[in-house]
Amino acid sequence: MYGSVSVVIVNFNAGQLLTDCVQAVLASIFPVTVYVVDNASHDNSLHILQQNVDDKRVHITKNTDNIGFAPAINSVLPDITSDYLLLLNPDCLIRPNTIDLFVETMSKYPQAGIAGCLVRNLDGSEQAGCRRSVPTPWRAIVRVFLLDKLFPQYCKSFVLTCSPLPTKPIEIEGISGACMFVRNSALKIVGPMDEEYFLHCEDLDWFMRFRAEKFHILFIPSIEVTHVKGFCSRNQPIKVLWYKHRGMIRFYRKFFRTQYPRLLFGFVILAVWIRFALLVVKTKIFNS
Repeated sequence: MYGSVSVVIVNFNAGQLLTDCVQAVLASIFPVTVYVVDNASHDNSLHILQQNVDDKRVHITKNTDNIGFAPAINSVLPDITSDYLLLLNPDCLIRPNTIDLFVETMSKYPQAGIAGCLVRNLDGSEQAGCRRSVPTPWRAIVRVFLLDKLFPQYCKSFVLTCSPLPTKPIEIEGISGACMFVRNSALKIVGPMDEEYFLHCEDLDWFMRFRAEKFHILFIPSIEVTHVKGFCSRNQPIKVLWYKHRGMIRFYRKFFRTQYPRLLFGFVILAVWIRFALLVVKTKIFNS
């Protein structure tokens, strides 16, 4: 029987949701140790947590600056000795048996390095990005220029939400970064997250590196969690878009630069920034 599972939660202005998230984790059937890393939040999220949760299983680190997601995760990895760790967004709610089911399933798939689950929106729908292929430069072009809508028989998006849910755990290229269950022995081989990503795409980088070391990425449809997507970034949507698209550029240059002709790769980079510009305009119109 395994010991406790370490749950790592990076917080930035999650408000009441941080406490809801931690309380849901503490209600787990499986023994847990919780690490909350706060990236210099300026709301009352930590105060609410400390007022409502007094539990020795919870360890809180308060950073004086927002150091980014990957550095925050990496900062607690040396303290973790458990067989598994769950990386969980503070706006994500698990069920009492979630961790128990993750451990049970991972024990049946020894080659799996990371596992994800069915992530649902508040309305119960499946969240985009819950199941995905690696967003290669070509797939990015397909998505930016809506080629999957215009030519669905020939061009496929990297988002797999529209495809039927599998009936059992399957190997997949990418899962939701909001809830990642990681085998610690695999992590020690692959290494920590790349800290050059400030926010977004560090999970995609990890998936590539885990697969390069022959570890599988597992999607488990029988496990469900709820994710209040975008809550922590609600006050800085354009800054978050910037970090996301800058992260995609790093991701493409790190893993695909030598696989594409220079001219085509330059076009891909341009397409990423075009998408960023369009989303900024859309965000400003929506918020005006």
